[in-house]
Amino acid sequence: MNRMPPPSSSPRVGFGRRPAVLAVDFACGWTDPAAPMAVPLEAAIDATACVIRAARPAGAPVIFTTYEVGPPGAASPLLRKSPRVACMTPGSPWTRIDPRLPRLPDDYVLVKPAGSAFFATSLAAMLRTLHVDTVLVCGCVTSGCVRATAVDAAQHGLHTIVVREAVGDRSAAAHEANLLDIDQRYGDVVLMDEVIAWLDDVALRHPDAPEPR
Repeated sequence: MNRMPPPSSSPRVGFGRRPAVLAVDFACGWTDPAAPMAVPLEAAIDATACVIRAARPAGAPVIFTTYEVGPPGAASPLLRKSPRVACMTPGSPWTRIDPRLPRLPDDYVLVKPAGSAFFATSLAAMLRTLHVDTVLVCGCVTSGCVRATAVDAAQHGLHTIVVREAVGDRSAAAHEANLLDIDQRYGDVVLMDEVIAWLDDVALRHPDAPEPR
């Protein structure tokens, strides 16, 4: 699913200066093979863990999102389209962030009621407060919540970077089509090695970085 992309012909958004990692919906309801909505995400989880570990020395905040259904009828059209998400009730184990990801106690966890991580959450205000200008988007699913989040990130004026190996979908065709569209219209779809190399460079500029020997 994450084969090497063809060279992009669209202009590049590029990286900014202050990154955050945004891990969209790596909750057990999607990542656990026993879950009602299970998606094959092992490779994407491994890649996201690599990005998170590289982000720590760069001082980049790490923000996780999960989904919970609202009060009865609050999102009824969405539930009619995707009735399996009804299992994502507040307090359900399916809403917990996958334990394979290296989450620290002070990482942010946002609960969202719809597709985009920005919709009806404090994410935009949080990123402004943290002076973030670049979001490194990981998560699931590419054609749903990842795409919706990438579109909104671009509309908030952020450098929107989708880490190719760190996103996944049930459908290989939908995955590739949406990555192509994001790359052409909203942000850059970038290979993990390039993202990690940039984070390493940011880490060298971070105030807490050790002095060169």
